Parts: sequence; C-alpha cells; structure tokens
Amino acid sequence: MLVARHVERDGSFYAGPFLPAHFARKTMALTHRLFGIRSCNEVITGKRGRPCLEYDIKRCMAPCVETVCSPGEYASAVKLTQLFLEGKNDELVKTLNARMLDAAGSERFEEAAQLRDAVRTVQALHDRQQKMATTAFGHRDVFGLKLGPAGVAIQVFQVRSGRVVERVELGTQDAVVGAGEGEVLEAALQQFYELRAAPPEIHLPSEPDQRDALETWLSERAGSRVRILVPQRGEKRGLVDLATRNAALAYQIRFNQATAAQYDALETLQAVLALPALPRRIECFDISTIQGSETVASMVVCEDGRMRRGEYRKYRIRGDSGLGIRDSTAKSQIPNPESRQNESRQDDFAAIHEVVLRRYRKLLEQGGPFPDLVLIDGGKGQLTAAYAALEELGLANLVAVGIAKKEELLYTRDRMDPIALAPGDQALLLIERIRDEAHRFAVTFHRRARAMRDLRSELDHVPGIGPRRRRTLLTTFGSLAGVRRATREELASVVGARVADAVLAFFASRP
Repeated sequence: MLVARHVERDGSFYAGPFLPAHFARKTMALTHRLFGIRSCNEVITGKRGRPCLEYDIKRCMAPCVETVCSPGEYASAVKLTQLFLEGKNDELVKTLNARMLDAAGSERFEEAAQLRDAVRTVQALHDRQQKMATTAFGHRDVFGLKLGPAGVAIQVFQVRSGRVVERVELGTQDAVVGAGEGEVLEAALQQFYELRAAPPEIHLPSEPDQRDALETWLSERAGSRVRILVPQRGEKRGLVDLATRNAALAYQIRFNQATAAQYDALETLQAVLALPALPRRIECFDISTIQGSETVASMVVCEDGRMRRGEYRKYRIRGDSGLGIRDSTAKSQIPNPESRQNESRQDDFAAIHEVVLRRYRKLLEQGGPFPDLVLIDGGKGQLTAAYAALEELGLANLVAVGIAKKEELLYTRDRMDPIALAPGDQALLLIERIRDEAHRFAVTFHRRARAMRDLRSELDHVPGIGPRRRRTLLTTFGSLAGVRRATREELASVVGARVADAVLAFFASRP
C-alpha cells in the first residue's frame, strides 16, 4: 500500500480521495494492523530466511517467508483490505465473522481473537463514518460548494442506501470572474452527470440557474424523475453543510492556504466597505516629514494580497497642490494653523492632496490600471484631502479609505463613525501590512532625502569637491563628522593637498 497524489491507469487499485492526506496514512496504518498488509517495498519471493520485526509486532503477515504465509493467505488479506477501502463493510464483516468461527472451530484461538478485534474495529469505524447517514436518505448526491476569488472547489457525496459510498472533488484552476453560485452549480451539474446517471434526488447548497431545464435534462438521461432540492433544515441540510465544509478545505488545499486566506481577507474588505467589486488592486499612500522639512510621499501597490514592488512610486512634495490655508474651499474642512502642530497637520493634508492628484493625473494619461481601493495612512482629514484631489480629476467614483495609527480604525467618506475590525481579523492584518509597507518605503526615502540635503549643505559648497570626491571622503572617513575631524595629512592622502586645504578652510569658516 502506498499514498498516491494522482490517479493513473496503471492497473493498480486506488481508494479515496482522503482529505487531508494524513487520513490516508492513518488508514494505511490501520490496514497493517487489521489485515497484516506489508509496509515494505521488498521484492517478494517467499524465500526469505525469517520474518522481520513487523511480523513479530503483528503488523505484517510475512509473505516474504512462504512457510509462514502462503500466497493464497496473503491474497485473501489483500481482498479483505480492498473491501475495507471500498467501504463494503457488510461484506467485509460477514467474511471476517466466517473466518473467525472457522478459526475458533479449529482451536486457533489467537487467530480467532485477532479476527474478532478486526470485526469490532470495522464496525466502530463504519458507525463513526455514517453518523450523518440514515436509511431515510436513500439514493441521492449531495453537493458542497466553495466559490472564491482564486477559483472553485466542489465536493460531491454520493449517498446510496443511506450511506456515503464515494466522495468526488471537482474544481477549477483559475479564477471564475463574474459568476455566481447559481451559474457555477449549473455548470458543475452538467459536467458531473455528463458520464453518470443521476440519482432520484440531488441536494445543493443554493438554487442553480435554469433549475427546471436541468431537472428535465437529468430525468431524460436517468430514465426516471430527478429532483433538485435545496434543504433548509434537519439532517439533509446537515449533510449539505458537511459537504460545503469539505469543499472549503479542498479550496484551501487546491489554491494554497496562504493564498486562500488572502482572498478571504479581500472578501471581508469588500463586505465591510460595501465595495462594488473585490479589492484585488489596492494602492496605499503615506507621507514622511519632520516639521515640514524634506517632505516626501510613497505609494505602494498590493494585488491579490501580494505586494508589487515593481510598481512602487516615491514623490518629493513640491507644495503646489493648491490645498491648504490658501484654499478657501478647504478651510472649513482643515483646521486653521494656530500652532506649529496645526501647520504640520496642514502640510500633511496638502501633501496627501498633491501626491494623490499627481498619481491619478498620470494614470489618466496612461489609461490605468486604476485601483479597486485607495488606502490613505491617516484619519478623516487626510481622507478628505485625497477625495478633493480625486474630485478635481473626475475620479470621485474611486473608493478611498483612511486608516488611523494606534487605534487602527478605518475611516470612510459615507460614514461618520469609523469602522473597527477585530484585532486578529485577516482583513485588518492585510491593511496593516500594506500600510506598514508604505510607511517603510516613505521613511526610507525621507532618510535618504535628509542625508542628501545634509551632504549638499556642507561638502558640496567646498571648492574643488564634486560628487566623486564627496563619495570618496565619506567612504574613507565614515561620515561628515569624520571628515570635519580629519587632519590635513589624512585629507591630503585622499583628495590631494590643494583640496585638503580647501576643506579645512571651509570648516574653519563655519561655526
């Protein structure tokens, strides 16, 4: 027995599917204990001198030693194992009981006890597996559906005589754009019953498109009436919910659990913010400044939960946005500058207005792509400034959201009160990750801008020093302070005596 990832036409017997995979390994271990199926890959000739340890601990019949286990005995164990894996428990229990009575009649009491334990185990497993099944279920197929941004996963339970005898998985490899559950179920029914006869009843989690036409088509193919039902309560609804949970698990496995979690976060955002479409593309803006000095901005892009570093943009704020205390339309929305703190806030609003205006003016010229959601690092004031820029461009239809630091509250244009998501919510974690990335990118650019400003204000004013010599001095002495502390001999060894004298004279003239 082996665990297989794919079914192939190689003459082997395949059982399953088992989801998750550790169920397959547990089932395989159970067959070793119940029926003595070997777990090694040794070539069996029956000529081995003695059995291995697996035989001693009663997990293998030892077909490698013909005097211990004949080919006929091992073939019988293989047949019992196949019955077990096929779910034919009634036939299996009947066969095991017959062998147990025969062993007891021949006074092979140890073998009879092992067979008795096997019967009890099979019956216990059967009762546990069929706890959702009753004879009232009869013959029917039960569908579970998980429709997500990454694609579709469908689980089908085939119930016969009240028992789930087989489970079939259907799915797509790509996203299904614009399709609802009804349309997906209609396509799934047509695909599934193209080569199968439909049972009298088919239970679905929701109403399919063209239900009457589907029932007519299925009835003609089956030669008897077929009904499509959507159970609302009771055991039948419980089985539909179980199939749906299996479909959700298959969805995560098929499309990778991390990716599925990202799409779940996007679905939550769409619901919470009442967005017309899934926010697959999110653009986030952040401002970095110290008291209005060297103000810069960053814009990062997240698509389908993944950061697109190649589309990041950084901006130097020019101060020509037209928003601020000079803008009479903005005075009522933005506090008057009564202090340096208010001036700093005013600069922040104007910077957001400018960078949003510049970004989407460029996108209009290029023809897109436009984001499904614009994320602004800030509160209501920053959000108002962003919308003012969008309205100037005729893009007020774009949805923007502000996220305030510390409180982690979401501000929207249409609601007076902010939206608070649970601390561990995947949607909030996604927004925080995007916001933090925008902040990191802005701070890095701001530090570089400050460093370039400091260098320009000092070394670039020294006669005879250009970019190459400036870089050489900083590399050699580590910093501007190191250059200031260097002696004439040290400077001369790097840039020559004439430039060394110029550097010393320049710093001597400055306080």
